[in-house]
Amino acid sequence: MVCGGFTCSKNSLCVLNLLYILVSLLLIGIAAWGKTFGLVTSFSVVAGVIGVGIFLFFIALIGLLGAIKHHQVLLFFYMIILFLVFVVQFSISCASLALNENQQNHFLEVGWNKSVETRGDVEVYLNCCGFNEVNLNETCKAHCAAANECHLCGPILKTYAGEVLRFVGGVGLFFSFTEILGVWLTHRYRNQKDPRANPSAFL
Repeated sequence: MVCGGFTCSKNSLCVLNLLYILVSLLLIGIAAWGKTFGLVTSFSVVAGVIGVGIFLFFIALIGLLGAIKHHQVLLFFYMIILFLVFVVQFSISCASLALNENQQNHFLEVGWNKSVETRGDVEVYLNCCGFNEVNLNETCKAHCAAANECHLCGPILKTYAGEVLRFVGGVGLFFSFTEILGVWLTHRYRNQKDPRANPSAFL
């Protein structure tokens, strides 16, 4: 059976969705591990990562079941949802790669002021206090606060922001192309006949 045939399309879709399932379980596991061991105390961050993992798991499960059973309805909804995910992820990835330094600094400061829990995690992890200045009215969780010898977190975050955004944008672009590959495979697979089925039956 050549790779353009029914069996190859089916196997390719199954492998792709098994990869998505592994990635989703990895996301859920990392988020739960980080929360359990106190690496991340922000509930919104943990919930967001777990939510993305669960969403990806169910989408991959729909695609896997549709591929195994050659189920037209499941494959159709899987193809539409995967295409919408591709559009959103591709746009976010391109935006991450296109942000200039001023825009990065703006988003960092907005994020810093938005979540107290995330701010505390950053202060502990980077051992710093404050963003552009130390606010004496706020409690700093960093170890250096006891000795009053802390660096500001803003300059440290700005140093890594560009690298992180490039990494996130690159990974997002990679997965977005696997998603458009999944859309193409699904479209082709839906229009192929199962050689084991009744030849007189439609698809």
